[in-house]
Amino acid sequence: MTLKQRRPVLLIALAALAAGCSAPPPPTSGSTSTLRYVAAGSPAAASDDPHGGLANESDALRFSLLYDVLTVPGDDGTAKPRLAASWEPDRTLTRWTFRLRPEATFTDGRPVRAADVLYSLRRIERKAAENYGRLASFDTQASTAPDDHTVVLVSRTPNALAPEALESVTFVVPEGSEDFGRPVPGSGPYRMAGGDARTAVLMRNPAWWGPRPSLDGVEIRAMADPQARAAAVTSGQADVAGSVSPAAAKAAGTGVRVVRRAPVTEYPFVMRLDREPFDDPRVREAFKLAADRQALVDTVFLGYGKVANDLPTPYDASYPEDLAQRPRDVARAKKLLAAAGHADGLEVTLRTTTSYPGMDGAAALYARQLADIGVTATVRNEPPDTYWTDVWGKADFYTGYFGGIPFTDVARVALLSASPANETAWKRPAWDEAFAAALAVRDAAGRNGRLGALQKELWKDGGYVVWGLGEGLELTSPAVHGLPTGPGFQRFLLDGVRLGDAG
Repeated sequence: MTLKQRRPVLLIALAALAAGCSAPPPPTSGSTSTLRYVAAGSPAAASDDPHGGLANESDALRFSLLYDVLTVPGDDGTAKPRLAASWEPDRTLTRWTFRLRPEATFTDGRPVRAADVLYSLRRIERKAAENYGRLASFDTQASTAPDDHTVVLVSRTPNALAPEALESVTFVVPEGSEDFGRPVPGSGPYRMAGGDARTAVLMRNPAWWGPRPSLDGVEIRAMADPQARAAAVTSGQADVAGSVSPAAAKAAGTGVRVVRRAPVTEYPFVMRLDREPFDDPRVREAFKLAADRQALVDTVFLGYGKVANDLPTPYDASYPEDLAQRPRDVARAKKLLAAAGHADGLEVTLRTTTSYPGMDGAAALYARQLADIGVTATVRNEPPDTYWTDVWGKADFYTGYFGGIPFTDVARVALLSASPANETAWKRPAWDEAFAAALAVRDAAGRNGRLGALQKELWKDGGYVVWGLGEGLELTSPAVHGLPTGPGFQRFLLDGVRLGDAG
């Protein structure tokens, strides 16, 4: 569920085979200031619409360069200005006034108006079924644009974190844009110069309102195979390989750099609370107690990670630091299964894939750990091209993915009763009400305390086995400088990247 990035340029035959698509075209520019970026992405799931679903990191990367968003994540966890230069709430925290940058223009020369922003937000809300309800907490129909550079956005309930809820996904397009089969003008740092959703060529937008990017252009190619992405850089056919495996990072030679991002990558094992046997909380607890977390971290992340504790956002400011680490306890897990009527054993199918490096290995090792408590888990490795449409959010038991989004976003997308992507079927009206009440608290410490209490309830009864956090890993040529190392959407902001001497 969440946002991602990747696209390679390695041996033509290997690229075509690994990505399942035709051979990529040769680079369109010989300029040393064109960054060749291979990003994670399945060509079958490629998208041209920034307001729909974002199954590919390659799409998120491309959209982040073509279109402005209202706010972006800051290093301290709070929202920072982007297209919106400033904002302020009313006393009820339900009406937020955003002031836009007056100098922003689209690539066709038109100024970016509040009407364009409001149109884009309404279109995102209208496509909620595709984008997991990105803006479900806002009433865009009740929102207004009183002048060309002001948007008054209405929140359905009091929300002290409205600017954070607008981070990263509020891609702004001209009012009336509907056909995205051809490039739609954007106001971001780059413009589309050629290619398509699978192999995109972007050139610097000279009219962008922000500081002039160092790069003349960015070539993005989508490739599902993480090994193929790594090989693209080691062979010299790409400058950056996104989300490579820990093994590739370990094996990187002296002519390649490893860029390490904060440990936020998760491959949780997801159990649906509305399906047998996971509708029994004793079974869910047993499955959590079966996990040898250190063994999983050591095997899957190879030293580029740390143990986690069954909550999806331990890096969030609201994470309950006083929560005890859940240990591995085989004896107690067996007792819980026996009490749930499975004293003679239990058989389940654990779905997984190879979309991200280590997903399949994590599932295989966890299946062996489950065997110690009397569970026979058959691992079914599904094709990465269809995993996120056919398995994710649908299967009873599978390997999921989180990549650094805040707890409030996880809650909106996957934990509220009405969440469009409630993958664990966590539906508790009282929890929903408490979440809304927490967002109405202006004081950060008080708000985080309430959100932390909600996470403790999720830790006790929820459907996630979050065993570890892996560092994000990119491979780059020695000439790449300034690649972002922040989590989530921050890593797509390439404004400050430059190409220079390897020294």
